[in-house]
Amino acid sequence: MAFLDVRKKIMGRVWTWTMALMLCLMAASVRSEDPYIYYTWKVTYGTIAPMGVPQQGILINGHFPGPEINSTSNNNVVINVFNNLDEPLLFTWHGVQHRKNSWQDGTLGVQCPIAPGTNYTYHFQVKDQIGTYFYYPTTGLQRAIGGFGGLRIFSRLLIPVPYADPADEYWVLIGDWFGKSHTALKQKLDSGRSIGRPVGVHINGKNGGLEPLYTMEPGKTYKYRICNVGLKDSLNFRIQGHPLKLVETEGSHVVQNNYDSLDVHVGQCYTVLVTADQEPKDYFMVASTRFTKKVLTATRVIRYSNGVGPASGGLPPAPQGWAWSINQFRSFRWNLTASAARPNPQGSYHYGQINITRTIKLVNTVSRANGKLRYGLNGVSHVDTQTPLKLAEYYGVADKVFKYNLISDSPDTAFPDLTVAPNVINATFRDFIEVIFENPGKVIQSYNLDGYSFFALAVEPGKWTPEKRKNYNLLDAISRHTIQVFPNSWAAIMLTFDNAGMWNLRSEMAENRYLGQQLYVSVLSPNRSLRDEYNLPETQLLCGIVKDMPKPPPYSS
Repeated sequence: MAFLDVRKKIMGRVWTWTMALMLCLMAASVRSEDPYIYYTWKVTYGTIAPMGVPQQGILINGHFPGPEINSTSNNNVVINVFNNLDEPLLFTWHGVQHRKNSWQDGTLGVQCPIAPGTNYTYHFQVKDQIGTYFYYPTTGLQRAIGGFGGLRIFSRLLIPVPYADPADEYWVLIGDWFGKSHTALKQKLDSGRSIGRPVGVHINGKNGGLEPLYTMEPGKTYKYRICNVGLKDSLNFRIQGHPLKLVETEGSHVVQNNYDSLDVHVGQCYTVLVTADQEPKDYFMVASTRFTKKVLTATRVIRYSNGVGPASGGLPPAPQGWAWSINQFRSFRWNLTASAARPNPQGSYHYGQINITRTIKLVNTVSRANGKLRYGLNGVSHVDTQTPLKLAEYYGVADKVFKYNLISDSPDTAFPDLTVAPNVINATFRDFIEVIFENPGKVIQSYNLDGYSFFALAVEPGKWTPEKRKNYNLLDAISRHTIQVFPNSWAAIMLTFDNAGMWNLRSEMAENRYLGQQLYVSVLSPNRSLRDEYNLPETQLLCGIVKDMPKPPPYSS
């Protein structure tokens, strides 16, 4: 099937501007390697109290949340991680595409974990990306007690940004909080039980307080980078008396609209502008759970520099119901004339006659067989292997570790039992693929695909059928890396698998992911060429059956 080029009209409007800017950039360019930035992290346990009660947390260089990664598009990021915990550790860089380099993705399907008392140096490039992202630990349930922090990628100086420079930038990391140790939560899941409901919500690691988190000067505009780093719950974020002007979501500039509040689903990030144009005093920032019987709320204070009074009045109310959230998502529009990481406008992407060569429908499934809770996709509940999938594939021993394509692209929606096994599918390099997420359950789902951004085409109630393609909005489809799927609903995305590697597609709900609602997509370059994928790094940790095997011949140039 073919999709018409819905952006041809836009091409004519931006062509002259694009070519002029590209000529200027080429004239100013210098042949040199992209800049490097370096970090050293010491990861330890420490005492934290997000809900006011002391408990064990995971700190990075003594901080909770962890330090920000402050980068610019195309920077090489080098992070030397010292694991001073008493258990293995990995970090994933949520939203970073790792072009040709799934080796650094930080999931158990591609990397051996960092053993206690040792260190490992990550080296990845934020190639052709801008935006607001975050990082977190992927082993076990460590994310439940910290280890997360913000990761921002600025545009290069010569690339225009569709808004004036803000007076300052502020991180807002929001999430639900369970108040238990990560080992206690893991034991619950290992025994086949749910982790239950959270005890509260935090904003930057605290539930409340009247001391100002941030200060704004009257008349100035500030950038707030908002991410839901929690485990389970969608959250609504708002600032008392101040509209939020949405300017970017997960690396895409959007048409700038004002919102009283934003629904931020698990794993999602938004960038907004806030102008200090109200009465000079304190105001509350609010994050509260959505779609839950009991609403949990966190507040923090923003202070005007010349403020003369505390925050007053009631908290701004949260929206109600699913329809509001769906309609807000539909209101987001790609800014087709703004540049992102490259000088050409986002809208100049040329669809042409795209042949969608494959449609994959993924249905989330749940089982309580033998009294134990498991989640899966298309009837298969993923389990991690002692030998990471990517290493097994690279060393030519994949058949000893996993089987490809256990699931069907067009599954029956009835799955009486779940098969517990590594869940790996093949995707042909550079094929355009349509992916349908179908959620027959009663709880919202949120999915992330490492290594890629994709076009979010539609989020609709009911079941998907091919006739529903008429609901796709190609003209305004936003490029992003997470997608939410509402209860008894479906979502459609489209992407080209042009990034060779082994990539994790997972539920962002920590309980679901840990209990099997994830899979890996193997994208192999037929040329085994360095143009498509990097070789195994010399410093890569080895484990499992490949630990003492001779290294395969490197890829050719």
